[in-house]
Amino acid sequence: MAFRDRRDAGRRLASVLAPLHGVQPLVVALPRGGVPVAAEIAQDLDAPLDVALVRKVGAPMQRELAIGAVSEDGIVVIDEHLVARLGIGRAELRNLVERAQREIGEQATELRPGRASVRVKGRTVVVVDDGLATGSTMRAALAALRRRGAARVVVAVPVGAPDTCDALRDEADDVVCLASPPQFSSVGQWYEDFSPVSDDEVRHLLAAADRRCSEHTTGETIAVPSTYDVTLDLRDARVPGRLAVAPGCSGAVVFAHGSGSSHRSVRNRRVATALEQAGLSTLLFDLLTPEESADRRNVFDIPLLGRRLLDATAWLVQQAGFADVAVGWFGASTGAGAALWAAPDAGGRVRAIVSRGGRPDLARERLVDVNVPTLLVVGGADVDVLELNRDAQHALHGAETRLEIVAGATHLFEEPGAMEQVTDLARDWFLAHLSATPASASIL
Repeated sequence: MAFRDRRDAGRRLASVLAPLHGVQPLVVALPRGGVPVAAEIAQDLDAPLDVALVRKVGAPMQRELAIGAVSEDGIVVIDEHLVARLGIGRAELRNLVERAQREIGEQATELRPGRASVRVKGRTVVVVDDGLATGSTMRAALAALRRRGAARVVVAVPVGAPDTCDALRDEADDVVCLASPPQFSSVGQWYEDFSPVSDDEVRHLLAAADRRCSEHTTGETIAVPSTYDVTLDLRDARVPGRLAVAPGCSGAVVFAHGSGSSHRSVRNRRVATALEQAGLSTLLFDLLTPEESADRRNVFDIPLLGRRLLDATAWLVQQAGFADVAVGWFGASTGAGAALWAAPDAGGRVRAIVSRGGRPDLARERLVDVNVPTLLVVGGADVDVLELNRDAQHALHGAETRLEIVAGATHLFEEPGAMEQVTDLARDWFLAHLSATPASASIL
């Protein structure tokens, strides 16, 4: 069986998947090639369309050969037999995985500007690609969707290697593959037109699906924030960032990432896009320059990080349209410690703080002076950090403070549904404490 192009393949798959229409599934594509295929299926099933951000881990000197894959949720799938056969050492493998993880953060910026991932918990999810060769990226996507709480996962591809399709039947609830030829050598050989899919085409197809679903349910279109790659000129450094301006924003949230992370943090971006859809603008930025990050001591220099957060907030309120916008801070791990350290110097501008898996102990001597409403979110299985946050709750007696425990979650909130709970808690806290009321106040 040959396909004219990916859209033709999608239409043929859609006719086989038609019985799923009644269960209101979610269609998720592996970008980039899977998106045109999935767009046809989503339209036929009248279903939402999203992307599963998964990055192949390529072999040294042969990037197209997949030795594994990583997902945006932190899942890592490695073909240990292939790694051993190629003689790849553990240190080299770790570097290859870390490179793929950085690339997936960049891919999220490109493909989901101002757009939160669709919630999968409790849903039937149809995972689509334009074909299956080794299946490593599909395995990473399936593991990520299971972790996020999908009730049923169906793999749908036009063509695939027989062994790969058979192996995936043990990992998915169902595998729909239109053609599984014994002489399979590559996906592209089964298409007359297998042209590369661009980022622009992916964004266009996702936006079209969003409009279709929005108009079907509400008769209105989704207001998408404008996103910009920015450079923040701070008092002692120039650092990169990402600014998302929500239409008619009722407030803005500045993110302080944790140790070893950056403004491309996948977890923080998931929270940020959800806040943007709730009408809040967001600013993610690097707390340290690359040279500073190389010195591990700087990662735990909380006064330095706190000053950078104050400077970034001052930079934000100087931007057009932000002069009278109330600001919140979202801090993760050491970033949360920096936010609490800086809070006494923030003046009236900062109206709310959310700490995710935070280290408030790093700002212990200043907690008594914090007067900003603070939400502490900690995983129930993150025992040591939970105890630190309980101590901080008592020390923060000068501010409205609430401790929320996500049952069963560990420090990175990788468990099914854990990050969704963090996102919901943060969104509700910021919406309750940030408003369009003029908030002009100096930041020291």
